[in-house]
Amino acid sequence: MTEPAGIEFDDFAARLPEAVTALRALSQVGSQGIDKQLLELLKVRASQLNGCAYCLQLHSNWARQAGVPQAKLDRVAAWREAPGFAPEERAVLAWTEALTDPQRHDEIEAARRTLEETFGEQRALRLTVAVAAINAWNRIAGPLGIRPPAAS
Repeated sequence: MTEPAGIEFDDFAARLPEAVTALRALSQVGSQGIDKQLLELLKVRASQLNGCAYCLQLHSNWARQAGVPQAKLDRVAAWREAPGFAPEERAVLAWTEALTDPQRHDEIEAARRTLEETFGEQRALRLTVAVAAINAWNRIAGPLGIRPPAAS
């Protein structure tokens, strides 16, 4: 099987810089006041669900740089059954799945309540924006075949 055709991120950014600027701004709004490790787990999970190789590799790299152990990253796809996830991480991962996976839309209300109880309304709003932002990145980078960065 051959590798899918794709482009480099820098090529996309050069061709449509205003989109990259807007998406980075949205991502920044979602990340303010949120723990970096938690954000990267959110982004890894959404990227797994969306099948975005670029974002999955990028955010796995950044998660490790932020101090997320590789063993935890290995279990993100099975976080519901896996040990080692704090209640805050579980709340964020449930919210991420409820917003990202259409099969889980019936879980939105319960996931939102848990998120707000865990983080408060303002941080829950920011986490919602963070999920929306990574989903937007995934829906651009994945279909365009933006090539993943090297693992680090």
